[in-house]
Amino acid sequence: MTQPLSDSAFETTMERAIDHLPEGFKKRLENVVFMLAPWPDEATLTMMECDTPYDLLGLYEGCPLPERGGDYAGVLPDTIHLYREPILAYCQTHDILVEDCIVDTVVHEVGHYYGLSDDEMDQIEAECGPFCRTPPTRPPSGS
Repeated sequence: MTQPLSDSAFETTMERAIDHLPEGFKKRLENVVFMLAPWPDEATLTMMECDTPYDLLGLYEGCPLPERGGDYAGVLPDTIHLYREPILAYCQTHDILVEDCIVDTVVHEVGHYYGLSDDEMDQIEAECGPFCRTPPTRPPSGS
């Protein structure tokens, strides 16, 4: 059975997941902040058409890298949100390690930053493994 992490351990695991992203992912990751919240807010749930607050583990908000033009400057950072309680509930329900779910969520949301499709993100998540010890076979497009 999955054991929940303390707030501190959850945040540390999120930071480790970010630190251990493959170099191909990290080298062009700029102007992005990672935020941890207990739950998505009502406006986000409505925007994402979620039935319950448990439906959203993470969210990328910003302008994906492939859509940035020459006038992309002086803008606020893109934001990647991770939602602690939905992640913990998902892990409990599916009997998976919280650490693995955090890594998968970080990789998935960073994939949105790169404009990757869900299929591409699924492949990278599978190749990445726990704490991304095994880098993907290729970096994101445009790297």
